Amino acid sequence: MTDREQYIFGTRAVMEAMESGRVIDKILIKSDLSSDMRKELTEMARNHHIPMQRVPVERLNRITRKNHQGVVAYLAAVDYWSLENLIPQLYESGANPFIVVLDGVTDVRNFGAIARTCECAGVNAIVIPEKNSVCVNADAVKTSAGALNYLPVCREKNVVSAITTLKANGFRVIGSSDRTEMLFTDCDYTDPVALVLGSEDKGISTDVMKMCDSLVKIPEFGEINSLNVSVAGGIMIYEVVKQRLNDNQIVN
Repeated sequence: MTDREQYIFGTRAVMEAMESGRVIDKILIKSDLSSDMRKELTEMARNHHIPMQRVPVERLNRITRKNHQGVVAYLAAVDYWSLENLIPQLYESGANPFIVVLDGVTDVRNFGAIARTCECAGVNAIVIPEKNSVCVNADAVKTSAGALNYLPVCREKNVVSAITTLKANGFRVIGSSDRTEMLFTDCDYTDPVALVLGSEDKGISTDVMKMCDSLVKIPEFGEINSLNVSVAGGIMIYEVVKQRLNDNQIVN
């Protein structure tokens, strides 16, 4: 996908894209835009669960100098999956599901690196929220070394609702946090599991942390005590792989 193809602009063009079923990551709208068509656009975006963000016109002008009419939409580079639809398919296929949930990860390089590790490790899907999350654009696909072409991505309303769905379907939810004494190697990952990774600056949000069945940490012995989230994710993901290999769950 070229840079030109990553976005579309103009109120009517964006509305027609939604009506046609094109997958849109988010819509940027000029902060002082006011019209009946804007109201229609906002309602349509809400019905399609597409995040909208009000921004200064200067930001839109940096994206395109053409007549954007105060509206620019970023297109997703992949088709999103529904978590409620994916989970039954995983169980029906005989899988012991392993899903990674990202809470507040916004850096495309971190996201791409995590996706690359997930695909290599046999993770069944990545879950991201509609807001406060990375865009799955062409840069993300490139950074993932193409892994996002194979790895399902579920974009849910928020992380709390996603965890509610996971727990209702038999998943044990494990959160990565430094606010615990339990080491990540002391947790059992051999049943259906969802691993929650938080942002580097804030970690997992308080509401999400409360919903986790267990919180685990990676021990750190240096001075800065700040593992990159993609590195921390890789370490924990392969602990799940190790335990399942030892349990003879993975066959090459």
